[in-house]
Amino acid sequence: MLAVLLLFLQLLGNTRGPAPADTLRRPLRPVVAPADTLVRVLPCPGLTRAAVSTIVFAGNAITKARILRAELDFKEGDTLALADLPARLEANRRRLFNLQLFHAVVVQASCRAQGLLIVFGVQERWYTFPVPILSLADRNLRSWLDRADRWHRVDYGLHLTRVNFRGRNETLLGNLQLGFNRKYELFYEVPGLGRYRRLGFGVGASYYQSRSLDYLTRADRLVPLRAEDDFPIQRFYATAGLRFRHTVQFRTAFDASYHRETISESVYRNNPDYFLGRIQREFLDFTLTSTRNQRNTFAYPLTGQYAQVSLSHRVFLNPTTPTITTLYATYARYLALGHQFYYSVGASAQLRLARSLAYADSHALGYGDLVRGYDEFVIDGRHYGLLRQGLTYRLWQPRPIQLGALDSPKVNTIPLAFYGNIFADAGYVVAPTTAPQNQLPNHLLRAVGIGLHLVTYYDRVFTAEYTLNGLGQWGYFFRAEFPI
Repeated sequence: MLAVLLLFLQLLGNTRGPAPADTLRRPLRPVVAPADTLVRVLPCPGLTRAAVSTIVFAGNAITKARILRAELDFKEGDTLALADLPARLEANRRRLFNLQLFHAVVVQASCRAQGLLIVFGVQERWYTFPVPILSLADRNLRSWLDRADRWHRVDYGLHLTRVNFRGRNETLLGNLQLGFNRKYELFYEVPGLGRYRRLGFGVGASYYQSRSLDYLTRADRLVPLRAEDDFPIQRFYATAGLRFRHTVQFRTAFDASYHRETISESVYRNNPDYFLGRIQREFLDFTLTSTRNQRNTFAYPLTGQYAQVSLSHRVFLNPTTPTITTLYATYARYLALGHQFYYSVGASAQLRLARSLAYADSHALGYGDLVRGYDEFVIDGRHYGLLRQGLTYRLWQPRPIQLGALDSPKVNTIPLAFYGNIFADAGYVVAPTTAPQNQLPNHLLRAVGIGLHLVTYYDRVFTAEYTLNGLGQWGYFFRAEFPI
């Protein structure tokens, strides 16, 4: 065991600390391996194939070894071709890294009399994230200061996430928000059970009360309604679902959820179509989602591809309200062009079928999917298509910042990578009926811009963009996610 730990420390010492997965692949001699990897294969003279005798994991103080074994596409006793071994190990190293449980993953294979000894070394992350909630209930500080009851118009509480719960890659998430707006949530996700970790489940419940609701779209902008002594919207839902996990890259999920939503009389008076003439509604959602994620890293992908298809059916418990069927699909491709240049292109589309739609169900672009540069607008409708593409150049990747005052390797190394980006987006929303004051549905939306991306640890991505949209408007926009 001491030899294994020494090997792990030697391999880990060759890294520069946590960084985006594409930057964590430096060739480690002495053996021919795929360019830009953290794989070492020691020679096996005279052999073309060898059996795997032992697989060892080092550095996983919390993570259970059986969770990691289930991600590999080989096991003890399998015979592997040595010519293909470096590429095979790199593919499995990426599988472990994309669990997003580790800062770094390295691997070494060596020949023993009994066969191949394969050692995976991992550096675990910090897994518990308590985030205090303290926010103002008004749109800005000036509005809040003008209120006589300002100290009652504050939201406070705690958002707590525990990933890799019990060392089994489970996730426990809780929200306790009090004050002006209230939210109580608890979710538990098990990606896989059993020896092969193929079948999992997720359960959760949420109750939300807000003193503000965007009840209408006017001039392609949301119109809010705020209440001092009432809740314009109250929502409760409970969900449960199954997960079929082929690998970390290929997953299928089926979810069923119950929803109860209530709006206030003031919302109903201002927009009777918010719930199609009702103040309260109850419904069941059934959703089937299949995801294939073959990107080199899930946080800031530079190579690979991503595809997801989702089919959902909503059944209202009030028989007079028509059902809604929604099909959503998205696909993205990432290409390395050489000389630190990368190209990405992504397309998304939604098809929604129903005899009639409530205002609350007519969301299209501007809510989740977005044509960049139209951030202040929302475009309502039934169907939409979106195309985004970008050309990225790696500008600078300095040495990771070492925080000498902190002893824990889980948090004391901060990697940084900067990328320049130029992009172009286009989108279109199909709305059979729309209010005259909303001009963007049924029109082509387009935008171009330049951006600066910062990638750092714990999969954090921050972007600053300068964009020109099809309305001739320029603007600066800041985001905390990878745009495609």
